[in-house]
Amino acid sequence: MTTLVRKPADFRQACDDARAASRRVGLVPTMGALHDGHFSLIDEAKKRADFVAVTIFVNPLQFAPGEDLDRYPRTLEDDLAGCRERGVDLVFAPEPGSMYPAQFQTRVSVGAITKPLEGGFRPTHFDGVTTVVTKLFNLAGPCAAMFGRKDYQQWRILSRMAEDLDMPIEVVGCAIVREPDGLALSSRNRYLSASERKRALGLVSGLRRACDAWLAGERNPDALRSLVAERVQSSFDRVDYVAAVDPETLVASEGTPTRLLIAVAAHMATTRLIDNVVLGEDPRP
Repeated sequence: MTTLVRKPADFRQACDDARAASRRVGLVPTMGALHDGHFSLIDEAKKRADFVAVTIFVNPLQFAPGEDLDRYPRTLEDDLAGCRERGVDLVFAPEPGSMYPAQFQTRVSVGAITKPLEGGFRPTHFDGVTTVVTKLFNLAGPCAAMFGRKDYQQWRILSRMAEDLDMPIEVVGCAIVREPDGLALSSRNRYLSASERKRALGLVSGLRRACDAWLAGERNPDALRSLVAERVQSSFDRVDYVAAVDPETLVASEGTPTRLLIAVAAHMATTRLIDNVVLGEDPRP
């Protein structure tokens, strides 16, 4: 049976009670509009824990003015049904006022790893992410927390934060889940028209080109980046970045890489999509 709680204190108590009963807590933080990518995180949590808690909260702190906060899909009833089908124990779906009361004035910031890639285009985004996730970690207590690697930089930042602040949290990066044609699952995919959805495949097509070149022996980051950029630029209306960087530091490194992160962010009309692959580690999309 899935229990829904709305108050932070009730969420904390439920997680404390689970640990008191010798159950390990698995945490899946989301913004709702759940899809198979989220459900794969729930499946991974069930492998690692025996009490699974899903949080559903569209976090206003991580949206800048002009971004899609107001139109971000909110589908709580469908999300609850999906959680029930998958045996989730607890869903925490707070109201914004309960997470950020009127006098709220604290932010949690992580340093250099937040600056490249997304940080160059959404400079306030990660402070919003790290602040809300810190609150969720504090409420949940010791647990294993699942995050999708589609948001690769976010996963690295949260891992860094948990380690730096001695948080009793195992931050788990879970594989990207893709649709049959390769497009990474995203709650924002529902914004795309049929023609835009077809054009969006230029993103995964570019990543595949880089994977094929890597497997053929190419190790020049600029050459690999260019293979992706050509496809993305021809398919999307605007490209924020196509980057080839070290998977740990998220910046370019000297020498011949043994692993290389190719990360992309691009706009299809008013919809912004991101994707990535770690060459030398991930399967071909």
